Amino acid sequence: MNRFEHRFLVQAPIEKVADFHRDTRALRRLTPPPIWVQFHHLEPLAENSIAEFSLWFGPFPVRWRALHTQVHALQGFTDTQVQGPLRHWRHTHSFQAIDDQTTQITETIEYDYPSGWKGVFARLLYSPLALRLLFLYRQWVTRFWLERKSLSRSNQP
Repeated sequence: MNRFEHRFLVQAPIEKVADFHRDTRALRRLTPPPIWVQFHHLEPLAENSIAEFSLWFGPFPVRWRALHTQVHALQGFTDTQVQGPLRHWRHTHSFQAIDDQTTQITETIEYDYPSGWKGVFARLLYSPLALRLLFLYRQWVTRFWLERKSLSRSNQP
């Protein structure tokens, strides 16, 4: 089993971080521009809610069905692939308040590749380097939406 972890701080209260991740637009925002997300079925984030979507890598769609569990209003949630390109994928999003205006986000993924040609394809798309780049992008987007967007709204009369 492979494990990936990415941890970063965002200058926003834990409530705003949790709200950002509960927003049904979050996955689309957190997906890098070369990839397009097409939603087939998206339930609001709750225990045992389902998200079905395709990630398009150019002309190639990768279909996912994820189940949300361990949903906590402020501490985060886990999404587990129940159908998709990997043999196993469990992604835990954890939020921890550092102080009133700072939150640490920890993204932990446990994953395993399938065998055969699907495995070769999955190893390319979900290599440790690809995951590192993806989560650096997600870090930048999260900070943009929670820090810069909040600043621009607070400066308006």
